Amino acid sequence: MRGKPQTIRQPGADYEIKIVGARKTPLRDFYHALLRLPWWVTIAAISGSFLFANAVFAVAYLAVGGVGHAAPGSFLDAFFFSVQTMGTIGYGAMFPDSIGANFVVVVESITSLTLTALATGLVFAKFSRSTARMMFTKHAVIAPMDGQPTLMFRLGNQRGNQIVDARIRVVLMRSEIQADGGKFYRMLDLRLTRERSLSLSRSWNVLHLIERDSPLYGETPTSMVEKEIELQVQVVGLDDASMQTIHAAHHYFTHDIKWGCRLADVLSEVDGQHLVLDLRKFHDLVPTEPTADFPYP
Repeated sequence: MRGKPQTIRQPGADYEIKIVGARKTPLRDFYHALLRLPWWVTIAAISGSFLFANAVFAVAYLAVGGVGHAAPGSFLDAFFFSVQTMGTIGYGAMFPDSIGANFVVVVESITSLTLTALATGLVFAKFSRSTARMMFTKHAVIAPMDGQPTLMFRLGNQRGNQIVDARIRVVLMRSEIQADGGKFYRMLDLRLTRERSLSLSRSWNVLHLIERDSPLYGETPTSMVEKEIELQVQVVGLDDASMQTIHAAHHYFTHDIKWGCRLADVLSEVDGQHLVLDLRKFHDLVPTEPTADFPYP
């Protein structure tokens, strides 16, 4: 079964991917969407489902009748009786006094058990799901470092916890024109000076040396635009509080990569004893001078 075009938002990216011809799974996709979306959306969906179900059963009670002490033809009384039944409140002011009403109560009770189980499972899964609060610098930079052209960016953990055995991968994507004139999107791994951190608490500078075997060797700002170069960053680690695996992703496009500047220092030493991490400078850039080995394009 082929459905309408589906749009997927890429994490950390400013574009969307539209998928055409995918098999539709609305209930499964809705469940995963509620896990990803903010809490207020999940609470609103549960509340809306509860109110809708009670409205449906209120109509059923009006159709069969037989609700004691309910005003004849009153939708509000039927609705409130349904809420009391589904919520297992049972004040006793209104009660079923016919076979038809009792039958609807049985169906509503089964529905109530099912909805309660689904809502409880959803809330528990969402509450226990660990998510990363990672921050990436707005720009990646290319500048000399110890005389070697280097791609650099910074990431940080916005929570006070430790991310144990954090691992990072950076993939470069670029478009290539094939011999037959077709366009091919190639993915190439970038080798980093350090790909793992025993414990990530606040800040991590990620470095890639642009050597002869680097996919970025010989590139210029113009050639990067022509090749539609994009950097995909993926960080995976273990949350020391929940002991669950968490991950974060980010994208850098050609307009996010700045040449001839470096990341501002965020660490400083005070009184020769204490280190100060100034997150106010997390995204700041400092201009650098070109060198003979790396004249800026």
